[in-house]
Amino acid sequence: MAEGKNLVGVDIGSSAIKVCQLKETRKGLALVKLGYEPLPPQTIIDGHVMNSGAVVEALTKCFRDAGVKQKDVALGVSGQSVIIRKISVPLMTAAELDEQIQWEAEQHIPFDIKDVQIDYEVLRRRPEAGQMDLLLVAAKRDEINDYAELVREAKLKPLCVDIDAFCLQNIFEITYGLPGDQTVALLNVGASLTSLNIVAKGVSAFTRDIANGGNAFTEEIQKQLGVSREQAEAYKLGGTGTEPVPAQVQNVLAQVADGLAGEIQRSLDFFLATSGESEISRIFLAGGGASLPSLATAIERRARVPVERFNPMSKVQVEAGVNPQIAQQRGEQLAVALGLSLRKDREKRA
Repeated sequence: MAEGKNLVGVDIGSSAIKVCQLKETRKGLALVKLGYEPLPPQTIIDGHVMNSGAVVEALTKCFRDAGVKQKDVALGVSGQSVIIRKISVPLMTAAELDEQIQWEAEQHIPFDIKDVQIDYEVLRRRPEAGQMDLLLVAAKRDEINDYAELVREAKLKPLCVDIDAFCLQNIFEITYGLPGDQTVALLNVGASLTSLNIVAKGVSAFTRDIANGGNAFTEEIQKQLGVSREQAEAYKLGGTGTEPVPAQVQNVLAQVADGLAGEIQRSLDFFLATSGESEISRIFLAGGGASLPSLATAIERRARVPVERFNPMSKVQVEAGVNPQIAQQRGEQLAVALGLSLRKDREKRA
């Protein structure tokens, strides 16, 4: 249950920092502040911050340029430092569950329990079976502390840490609602990581982070065409308009897209084989990779499921103080930051 004011959503990705500040109005959600600041290459590798000074500098610039005054923020984490499990436990009270959750976590989390922060959400109670289903989440304390410390160095106050896949689900629910009779897959294709969250009957049923994303397209163009990283990135995005994009680029994009689509398909197949669900109705694609037509085409062909680009801004009003160019051009990249900015400064467990 959420109370109080919205936190500022801060998504520290491997290629850029995205900052969103929402407010609730009578007409719905409104975006009042928006910041986007690229990070130098190799600043963050596999979720580990290699250049903390660059992150702090970019964060400070992002808040300053966007005119964000509020200091209370929500952060997102993902990748190998996060473990998500759906588990069943005997039916118990909230107080009993709080006492028992550490022991339950030890049975399901492949990290030393002293090294992780544990949280959970009750998905469903099944009195007839004497069971309850939980979503159990563990994140490495060191990783959380590292990101929180970066934010503090930028003179900000981290109040909440959320999981990227769930942030995407939260903003998706605002935009589309969560169909109670269907199973949908939510994909957020970032620069170095693709987050998959399969939502069945309105709740998260399966999550997986795939260590592949938009950078793979850039790197393969760079390798096969022998051009600079900046040139390869421009080719990936359709060129600068001053020179034609080599025909070979489309072949490279198709090759890389097929590889990533294959990894996604294997995750979808695994879910269907182990969950008892018969089909996935639709796949929604967000993140920077959503803008690559070759990727949506490859996923649809491989998975044999309709793929739709998800613009998390479609139900969000944009206020006058927001740079409309960033809001329009970067809309699909803002999913996690928007999901984070739905969090409030006073929340309690439902």
